[in-house]
Amino acid sequence: MRLFPIFLKLRGRRCLIVGGGRISEGKVAGLLSTGAKIKLVSPKVTPKIVAWHRSGRLRWVKRTFRNSDMDGVFLVVAATSSSRVHRAIYQQARKGGILCNIVDVPELCDFYYPAVVQRGDLQIAISTAGASPSLAKRIRQQLESEFGPEYADWLRALAHERGKIRQQKRTTAEQVKLLEALASEAAFLAYQRECAGKKSAK
Repeated sequence: MRLFPIFLKLRGRRCLIVGGGRISEGKVAGLLSTGAKIKLVSPKVTPKIVAWHRSGRLRWVKRTFRNSDMDGVFLVVAATSSSRVHRAIYQQARKGGILCNIVDVPELCDFYYPAVVQRGDLQIAISTAGASPSLAKRIRQQLESEFGPEYADWLRALAHERGKIRQQKRTTAEQVKLLEALASEAAFLAYQRECAGKKSAK
């Protein structure tokens, strides 16, 4: 079965994390910048999760999971030491139409976490549908070397130019042609040369 690749908008949506170990910490880290309302349920958590809770970036509920924790939740991620709890969470999620990811248990997942290359607003996600996370990691490392940090600044520049072009009195075909030229490899190389020139002039 082929997976459907999407990027979710989570701002304002309730997301539940069950478990407070290092794995859950990593899952929280991926959600923090999305604007999601994060609730984490676990009797014990890592020091970093405690810090996030104290700073108001998430809400930590210091106890074991209850079915009522799923009320009003859009997405749930669980990483505990109990297969019984994992199955109960998945079954509850299915009943409520909630997206569910039980870490390292593919048959109890509606979605998988991809390996991600992040350069500002540019995100490149790689998935092997759980078949080989190691391969996804290797491909991510290759892409990180190909798409360096400079892509974040270039993308901001592209967005600015795109806004100006959209305001011009041009046909849709003309706009598309201009936008494609701006995003070309030749344009990127020119942008790099321009940036290098500005740095050397300082």
